[in-house]
This record gives sequence, C-alpha cells and structure tokens, in this order.
Amino acid sequence: MENKNDNQLNIELSEEMAEGIYSNLAIITHSNSEFVVDFIRVMPGIPKAKVKSRIILTPEHAKRLLIALSDNVNKYEEQNGHISINEAPPIPMNFGGPTGQA
Repeated sequence: MENKNDNQLNIELSEEMAEGIYSNLAIITHSNSEFVVDFIRVMPGIPKAKVKSRIILTPEHAKRLLIALSDNVNKYEEQNGHISINEAPPIPMNFGGPTGQA
C-alpha cells in the first residue's frame, strides 16, 4: 500500500526569497533545448536596466508554466474582472515625463 506522503515534495522558501523581486519587464528567448526568461526592473530616469533574475526552463517546463500562468490569470479575472492590456508598449521609456529634444 502506497503512503500518500511518498508523492509530496517538501519545498523550502527562505525569508530572503519570500520577499520576492519586483520586475516590470520580462524578455523571453529560446534555443532548441531551453527557454530563458530574464526578469528586469526598469526605473524612471535610469537609462540602464539590470536583469534581476534569470530562469532557465526545458521546453516541457516552459509549456507547463504557460498552462499554469494561463489558469491563474483566468482565475484572477473570474474574481477581479478582465485585465486590460494597452496597445502602447508595456514600458514607456520616459515614464510619462517630458521627452528630450536635441
């Protein structure tokens, strides 16, 4: 008889990791063997942005992430309403401020 606890995975989340990292831009690239997701934080007035986290996934895990994320977005919208996406670029590089002229 199989013990139900045999299939459980004990996941540890450190206090530092639990704080999370804010990202407002993600860049996704892929090769024939992996997907790379770079999470970036773009800040106003700073012309350079750093990658804050890089996640490397197998194609199968990338597909599983896509399905899980889609499922969670659908559940969110059921509870909170439709998420609108603007047609404008996701990150305005001037953050709504004045643009420079030469």
